[in-house]
Amino acid sequence: MPSTNKSRRKFIKNSALASSLFIVPRHVLGGTGYTPPSDRLNIAGIGLHGKGNSDILHASVGGRENVVALCDVHQNAYGAQVAAEKFPNAKFYTDYREMLEKESLDGVTISTPDHTHANITKVAMEKGIHVYVQKPLTHNVKEARILTELARKNKIVTQMGNQGASNPEQVLIQKWIKDGRIGKVSKVYTWTNRPVWPQGVAMQSPDPSQKPEGMDWDLWIGPAENREYTPGLHAFDWRGFWNYGTGALGDMGCHIMDVPVKALGLFEPFSVEASISNLPYAKAFTPSPLIEEACPSSSYVTYKFRPSDLNDSEVKMIWMDGGIRPSHPDLITDKEDIGDNGVLMMGENGIIWSDNYGINARLYINGQDGVVEKGKISEINSVEFGHQSYWIDAVKDGYGSDKHRNLTSNFDFAGPLSEVVLLGNVAIRSSLLKRSPRSNVFIGKKQLMYDSDKMVITNLDQANQFLTREYREGWEIS
Repeated sequence: MPSTNKSRRKFIKNSALASSLFIVPRHVLGGTGYTPPSDRLNIAGIGLHGKGNSDILHASVGGRENVVALCDVHQNAYGAQVAAEKFPNAKFYTDYREMLEKESLDGVTISTPDHTHANITKVAMEKGIHVYVQKPLTHNVKEARILTELARKNKIVTQMGNQGASNPEQVLIQKWIKDGRIGKVSKVYTWTNRPVWPQGVAMQSPDPSQKPEGMDWDLWIGPAENREYTPGLHAFDWRGFWNYGTGALGDMGCHIMDVPVKALGLFEPFSVEASISNLPYAKAFTPSPLIEEACPSSSYVTYKFRPSDLNDSEVKMIWMDGGIRPSHPDLITDKEDIGDNGVLMMGENGIIWSDNYGINARLYINGQDGVVEKGKISEINSVEFGHQSYWIDAVKDGYGSDKHRNLTSNFDFAGPLSEVVLLGNVAIRSSLLKRSPRSNVFIGKKQLMYDSDKMVITNLDQANQFLTREYREGWEIS
């Protein structure tokens, strides 16, 4: 049986075909730029803090599409109030499950904390609703694989919210690689100044008396281990704790690794290794206790990839966060600061350097002084690059259409990219595994060998627990 919204989409397409038989063009009836109601999508936004607000705004394409519903677990939050003011005709929900059940939707933006992405997205796709989901696509590797396969099975038009993927400068970077401008690439550096939130510290103690009015804490917890309201998590700092966030790597990896993964075809790492910041010493030779619930304040992760169709060389990709960044390359003048976030692709004949989102792309060639060629920053939606509106247009054209295939971060790409990013967190968390509770031997501080097809760490079975998670009863993903 087709879902309600699939039947509605078919009706819209058939209506559009029928209307083309009339002689009078529709824009004559409604004026230049007029979009008839039958061509407007019914869309909704889930999660309205920060990016959630801008995601549903840009997905509405300046009011061209019909925002019929909004959803947030904290209805009194500033972001929720701003969204409600922007879309006064939208019905407001606290529980996404109720909204997805009651509303006839064509598409939904999902901009909630990382740990709830998969649960919400899976329910939406099972109902035939097209989805735009913030990065990283999921909280763990297994969830990313599940959503990628489900999107194909249910023919869902998808897009992940790493908006730099739609930056046209990335096309130029890919052309430089394809044309062999820097030759074979053997090493890539990626880095960020994140975290810019509390990380590497203990979570605050639960205190239900501080729960904001109008907040459904149980829904916010979702699939994570149940605990009473805890200050210092909602609405931003959850990023630094494994139960809810994915640390600096999860937060920025899809924005930054997107550039080399796409340009070099780095989709299947065969090994990953992590080194993280040492625990502080309160006194000589006495480290502080491990804070297992917290992501580290800084990390250094090394991935290895076999040669691909786009780059005939094994590649070592290094990720750094917490303010760590690579040494300044000799080919780039000292006057040029490589920045707090960026990518360096080191080729046998030169270097490609870009900032976050692939912006300010620059090409350097051995033996030539300075920048040989550089990209131009797109002005489409400022730093959004039209990422949400492209998804909306693809929804209208349908699964398998040219616009769908041309989306720069649909789940066929975003799923494998997220798997690469989140595999780094497997190595980070594994680096704290001990031989036994009282042992000082860390068994996971080594190169982890990975079988991407089988989705398994082959040389440390204990590390495989971090490819997925333990789910609260009733929130399981399979």
